[in-house]
Amino acid sequence: MARAPHPPADGFDPAFVADVLDDALGHRGPGHGVRVYAIAGLQGSGKSTLAAQLAALARARGLRCASLSIDDFYLGRGQRRRLARRVHPLLATRGPPGTHDVALACDTLDALCAGRSARLPRFDKLADTRLPPSRWRDSGRVDLVLFEGWLLKTPPQDATALAAPINALERDEDADGRWRRWCNRALADAYPPLWSRLDRLLFLQPPGFEVVPQWRWQQECRLQASRPHHRGMTRPQLERFVQFYERVSRQALRTLPGLAERTVPLDARRRPLPA
Repeated sequence: MARAPHPPADGFDPAFVADVLDDALGHRGPGHGVRVYAIAGLQGSGKSTLAAQLAALARARGLRCASLSIDDFYLGRGQRRRLARRVHPLLATRGPPGTHDVALACDTLDALCAGRSARLPRFDKLADTRLPPSRWRDSGRVDLVLFEGWLLKTPPQDATALAAPINALERDEDADGRWRRWCNRALADAYPPLWSRLDRLLFLQPPGFEVVPQWRWQQECRLQASRPHHRGMTRPQLERFVQFYERVSRQALRTLPGLAERTVPLDARRRPLPA
């Protein structure tokens, strides 16, 4: 009997990880020797777990590897609060388009792809702010860059699709649509330069958005267990938090299977399904 793939909490099956790494190494980025292999997937889908396994296997093969997440480039809490005062109160919450330092992400990837060392930003999710630069790790020169994130290469929606709210958060706290229109414009205008730096995209495709709250709660429980002295989100807080991501997540589900170079469907336990 074939061995079932491991769920992401315990790591993906080693054969699957090796196959993905071969995919990453088999496609050289245009104009430079350093590949940027991107992993997209909705919240809790196992992106970070897969990236960590890929990085470990790459190093075991003698490659120098840097692993980054778009989450590392969130604007700090103070920056988001200023944005919330200037544009819309919902922008105080990290995650949606417009709450990332896209220029810093581009600069970091450019340095790595040019064969230079770079300082790798890190975001502390429990403290809800980016770590100070003095705590960023120096990458050294690398052969491969892994870049994971929930909204990678997701295109903006048509303006007509923004008219009706899709959840209670939008209905009650963005009744006029100002927040979602601003995020959609950011997705259209600010992010394409970053997407252009991603050489190849793997999409971990969940069975639907409905699994995301449970997956994200499992992720939150593991995060809190690793740092028991820091207070994380309660379940009701997390249910609200996931609604900030719902619109773009559903757009990713609709569009990324046609945009990603490789799509891997997952079952409800986050196990890759047979091709």
